[in-house]
Amino acid sequence: MDRGFNTAISNAFLTDAGILQLDLLQLLPIAACIYNGSGGMMVYNEAATSLWGRNPALMQADDVYDAASPCYTADGIYLSHDAATLTALIKEGAPCHDWQAVLERPDKSRVLIKGNLLPLKDKFGVTVAVLHCFQEVAGTSASLQEIDEHIARYKKLNEELKRSEERYHKMIEEVEDYAILLLDRSGMIQNWNKGAEKIKGYHESEIIGKHFSIFYLPEDRAKHLPDRLIAEATRTGKAAHEGWRVRKDGSRFWGSIVITALHDAEFHIIGFSKVTRDLTEKKLAEDKIRQYANELEFQNKELEQFAYAAAHDMKEPLRKIQFYNNYISENTGQLLPEKAQEYLTRSISAASRMRGLIDDLLTYSQASSFSQEMVNTDLNAVISEVISSHHDTIEKNDVVIDVDKLPTMRVIPFQFAQLFDNLLGNALKYRHPERQPHIIINAEKIAGPPNGRNADLTEVCYYRLSIIDNGIGFEPDYADKLFELFQRLHSQPGVVGSGIGLAICKKIVLNHHGVIKAHGTPGQGARFDIYIPCE
Repeated sequence: MDRGFNTAISNAFLTDAGILQLDLLQLLPIAACIYNGSGGMMVYNEAATSLWGRNPALMQADDVYDAASPCYTADGIYLSHDAATLTALIKEGAPCHDWQAVLERPDKSRVLIKGNLLPLKDKFGVTVAVLHCFQEVAGTSASLQEIDEHIARYKKLNEELKRSEERYHKMIEEVEDYAILLLDRSGMIQNWNKGAEKIKGYHESEIIGKHFSIFYLPEDRAKHLPDRLIAEATRTGKAAHEGWRVRKDGSRFWGSIVITALHDAEFHIIGFSKVTRDLTEKKLAEDKIRQYANELEFQNKELEQFAYAAAHDMKEPLRKIQFYNNYISENTGQLLPEKAQEYLTRSISAASRMRGLIDDLLTYSQASSFSQEMVNTDLNAVISEVISSHHDTIEKNDVVIDVDKLPTMRVIPFQFAQLFDNLLGNALKYRHPERQPHIIINAEKIAGPPNGRNADLTEVCYYRLSIIDNGIGFEPDYADKLFELFQRLHSQPGVVGSGIGLAICKKIVLNHHGVIKAHGTPGQGARFDIYIPCE
């Protein structure tokens, strides 16, 4: 539609006397109508009635007609004749070009129309009427069908959205294990579900419009905890906290809360959601477990101190027994009867074993201590010193020891020397009598925790230190019992031990937050793997 043509027509409708030349409207080749300054339709032509499919009825004495056929947007929204476009044009006096709408006729058929809204002004520039020229857009039958289908889909989606919202609100309302609240930007409570009533004790009518800080202890309010949580949610989008809260009756519960900021399309904060869970039972259970753990730790320390003191005090009378027995054996032993000499020899041997047992118990007590400091330690130096201490046994039995490059780790040096000494000593002690002893010591870094790990080991990187021998081995079913006190690998003749060495190894590994595993095959050998978390 030519805009210049429409402008010329609009000017022709106003004479110097301000009288509308209505006859000219019938001469237009397109549909046209005129609205007054209030948006009421005053006159129309035959082309408009043809397009509308009806003649508007005269509604008032001042020649204002009723609305023509109803119009809709492409989304199916009804447009009245005093819609925003027309109202704005009358107010501002600015033309509106290429305005489109879907026109519904009385027979329910629809056509797509396109037109211009042009202001008609008097000689003072005041808009006194609006000329609306419009026509059907050619070839729009298919598009109108698409519009109808779109409108139907839109209505269906609208209904589904409405049902979804109803289900969502119903779900939130019926949840009883969580208190779910909606807060405005200042923290005022906007809604209340059954879970909130169950946990906090307030009925909805008692709490809507109150500030959520009502649930906090006086000391928390004095510290501005509620305000700080809102500020954190505003700044980061979310705030989480656990602590004691207050019910309506004054009783306390341990609440775990999450406050989440809600935003509009421009990402401006419009409020907050607040979800609270009552974890009182869990909190009390955790406190009781923590109390038991503290008591157990205290008792263990007392037992360790007692064991250390008892073992230390036994060494003095045992030293005297050994001194007297050795004196008798060296000075007058040959004068004793043969049976007395045998008993004296057994007594000296028993006292020696007792001293070894006491020394091992003292070592076990020391291995339970966490007071020693961990330092960066070159394990190559530690294993080299341990191997040197067994030099005579290694040389006498022609033992082959292969040691790979070991890492530098943060450990307690004395305890790791004891760990290597016990494991190497076992490999030498339980060597196979029919083949040359061969011991391999290596290390590697692995990803993830070892299989069969302790539940509290959650690191993702470990060093695995392995001591492998080709000795007499042991039954696999015996692997877990090896690390208990007074359990020995074997009781074969000529092999002595207290049964404490591997228990000491386990204590040392636990001190370093690790785990130790044993693997054995009878007649073929044994392997001990130590897993220590990486730094």
